Amino acid sequence: MQSKNAHASSFRDPSGYVVIDDNAVKRVINPIYFKQYKALTETGFYQNLFNNGLLIPHKEISANDDRIIIEAEKIPFVTYPYEWSFNMYKEAALLTLKLQKYSLEKGFSLKDASSFNVTFYKGKAIFIDTLSFDFYIDNSPWRAYKQFITHFFGPLVLAHYHGSQMLKLLSTFMDGIPVKMISSLLPTKTKLSPTLYSNIHLLAKLEDKHNEDYNGEAKIGSLSKKGQLNIIETLYDYIKKLKLKEHSEWGNYYDKTNYSDSAFDEKSKTINQWVNKLQPKTVIDIGGNDGTFVRKLQQPLELALVSDIDNNAVDFNHKTMKVNKETFMLPFALDVLAPTPAIGLNNKERDSFLDRITALAPDVTMALAIIHHISLSGNVPFKRSVEFFSKFSEHLIIEFPRRDDSWVQRLLNNKADFKDHFDFYNLENFVHAYSELFEIIEQKAISDSKRVIFLMKNKL
Repeated sequence: MQSKNAHASSFRDPSGYVVIDDNAVKRVINPIYFKQYKALTETGFYQNLFNNGLLIPHKEISANDDRIIIEAEKIPFVTYPYEWSFNMYKEAALLTLKLQKYSLEKGFSLKDASSFNVTFYKGKAIFIDTLSFDFYIDNSPWRAYKQFITHFFGPLVLAHYHGSQMLKLLSTFMDGIPVKMISSLLPTKTKLSPTLYSNIHLLAKLEDKHNEDYNGEAKIGSLSKKGQLNIIETLYDYIKKLKLKEHSEWGNYYDKTNYSDSAFDEKSKTINQWVNKLQPKTVIDIGGNDGTFVRKLQQPLELALVSDIDNNAVDFNHKTMKVNKETFMLPFALDVLAPTPAIGLNNKERDSFLDRITALAPDVTMALAIIHHISLSGNVPFKRSVEFFSKFSEHLIIEFPRRDDSWVQRLLNNKADFKDHFDFYNLENFVHAYSELFEIIEQKAISDSKRVIFLMKNKL
């Protein structure tokens, strides 16, 4: 196991690197981090974080003078910050602050606070960078403070004022949204807030001053541990109270559906019958809104991914997951028409959605009431959408709203003079295109509706 096999993002940390070895996630620790690793292990610091579900567990599998190798518990599907809803992002931010507070109390400190060090697993945010902890040095400022502002605090405040789309900026600014940019995007009135002025606007001014220090004459300031804990507490309290001020089209989807109660129940019953036959362990519901149909499944699942383009729908799913204490559910934001791309150096540091979902290969994909949006809102031909759905699951359960469905008519009417261009949107053409890559096992017209639901098996 050589460093040339390291994960594409591991070059950023000289303390060690990650490798995927026989489907196992292993971390090689370099001698430069031996002292910290042993202290974190021997004091029970790591173990306490494991016990409280704050840090991904690992076990040591080998050690010598050149390297220590640990194996981490594998997370089947990693989501990234730009795929989180507002309250998921808040949870990840609060976890990072909680870890820094605990670290300080135990004589350690987070040396970096990247939002990519957190993901969601078993129903909660969890820290995944084992080597991010270092020794605390008396009266030293938090080394990762600015990174926390640019990765967490800034994006959340921007989302509060301008909407959840601001959270997607991390896909462009992978090293954090520049402080000066955050400051410039905030309303002038935010300079009257002591918390926002000191942690964003003043920081932007100081950064400008530091950038002009070509001779490296600027001195590193000092800050007591109590002072640092006060800053952490201030940020924690502010973030905890942050709310999103936006409404959305799909946040209360099931209050606006054109289904009758009987049609809704028949659809759910049919899906359950098919899923019970297939007995999947993993599913993904594309455009699954708040997870309603996944929660109606009787089949026990190890993992259910539920994606939606709408932040409020994903947020509601996240809230329900918390209330129900569900460990199998994983909500995340996804635009099917522009799935998350691979980013970073050589486009290899963060994997694309398609690469991650293909690697997971969930047993069943559900695509309920989404094909008309893909086809009519996105102008996507059936032969293109079937390519997308054929990439990652053996079975597909897909719902087709017929041309005379009220939602389809609404979308067609929005096309105005181009309505005739979408003559291709009909059941016959759908079946023909999808039969190229899928075998249709069953199909059922839902009573008291204009919709047909299909169970298909991948031919690839």
